[in-house]
Amino acid sequence: MNAGLETLAFDHAPIGLVYAENRLIRRCNPRFAQMFGYRAAELEGHSLSVLYPSIEEYRRIGDLGLRKMQGTGQYEDERIMRRRDGAHFWCRVRGQSLDADKPFARSVWSFADIFEQRPITEMTARERQVAKMMAEGQTSKEIARGLGISPRTVEVHRARLLEKFGARNSLELIARLTGVPL
Repeated sequence: MNAGLETLAFDHAPIGLVYAENRLIRRCNPRFAQMFGYRAAELEGHSLSVLYPSIEEYRRIGDLGLRKMQGTGQYEDERIMRRRDGAHFWCRVRGQSLDADKPFARSVWSFADIFEQRPITEMTARERQVAKMMAEGQTSKEIARGLGISPRTVEVHRARLLEKFGARNSLELIARLTGVPL
């Protein structure tokens, strides 16, 4: 393929695209920069960490991504990201490593803003962890073991989530969290 066409496709893709090396943005398209409230030149050369709600979230997702990408070189999830103005939004992220043995060494990522399909409801980091594990079908005991907390504490978080999302039961909560209609 002609290098000019490749650049044209990258620069005008309808989703955000990033080429990263060791989680540093080496190149991003205008759609990606716009999604986060920046110009491309302001992001290039900087860590992806500036786009996460917190440094802890950046590290947690990095650890998870590294485990999932080893061997396959592929990763995808939906997560909360942070715009330049501090606003949080849901984002669908997919990644492909150029070397499955060193997933973050060189990788290509796509980012799609799904805020309209999944509006933000403020949750603590622990509530997000519990919600994610609930969506994976884990029981309270499994969640408690996985997070190193008591099953009763998991139930307290579950009750808060039900209230925040106006859900009557766990099934309805998961439907609201994932944007899937019942």
